[in-house]
Amino acid sequence: MQKLELTVSAIRAESPLIRSLQLCAASGDPLPAFSPGSHLQVHIPGLSDTRNYSLISFEPSERGFEAPQHYLLGVRLEESSSGGSRFMHGLAVGDRITVLGPKNDFPLHAPEPAEAPIVLIAGGIGITPIAAMANALQAAGRPWVLHYSGRSRDQLAFVAELAALGGAALHLHADDDPASRLDIGALLSALAPSQHLYVCGPKGMIDALIEGAKTRGWPADRIHFELFTTAKPVSGDQAFEVELRQSGKTLTVPANKTILEVLESEGCDPMYDCKRGECGVCTATVLEGTPDHRDYFLSEAEKASGKMIQICISRAKSARLVLDL
Repeated sequence: MQKLELTVSAIRAESPLIRSLQLCAASGDPLPAFSPGSHLQVHIPGLSDTRNYSLISFEPSERGFEAPQHYLLGVRLEESSSGGSRFMHGLAVGDRITVLGPKNDFPLHAPEPAEAPIVLIAGGIGITPIAAMANALQAAGRPWVLHYSGRSRDQLAFVAELAALGGAALHLHADDDPASRLDIGALLSALAPSQHLYVCGPKGMIDALIEGAKTRGWPADRIHFELFTTAKPVSGDQAFEVELRQSGKTLTVPANKTILEVLESEGCDPMYDCKRGECGVCTATVLEGTPDHRDYFLSEAEKASGKMIQICISRAKSARLVLDL
């Protein structure tokens, strides 16, 4: 990925909690190309890890992806922000930020002949990569529909741009409105398992869609998703021990930490990328113990075998895990 120094050239409030930031090169030259679903890794002063923000595009042609004059981000101010969204919401026009990218972990698939409409589903700030996909599909003349859901109508961002882009293809949903509230089960029942589904949003929405699609016969390769949240403690989580067989270390993983976080705090250098249990980079072999799988990477058969674990997000059902690390 390229390292870029970008200048904030415009800021706009898109909803009470979401603001958009337009970023340009100081030279005014076009920025590196990106594909729908791509994100930037933004350096946040004072934090060791970067924060990922999806790239949006409403440019009316594919040139907006191939030679963009600016990048557009949408950032939601999180109540429990660890510093990323607070920093992004504190930026002003003229400020400079350092980013890596673009990188795409959520790509659109190659088109097929006579393909049924692509179904795009977004929850809250999950609209950012989905909006870019809608724009790319529209520019390419490929059929699509978009279901965009939020807690209330005023929490939905980029509605004017999406309506101008998609017209009747855009369906808005609000949790506080029974008439428009998104019903994942009803939506899936009205679709065909041959259709590709792309969803980005809260974990609960993604879990419901994956489970509903699988029970209705959707092939796994037609269900595409991206989470915006990393591992969070779940009610009932307990501390457990993890033995690293290769290094001989035995560590305690508290209820509010992940295996990955504990390994890093002890000076280990494990491989990882997404920290959401999606990419598989942090896969470790389980020698003893029972994993508590919380990832989206391993197959059901792999999870049932108990021989692998995603250390960025999964935990232990047993009091002790022994890993081949």
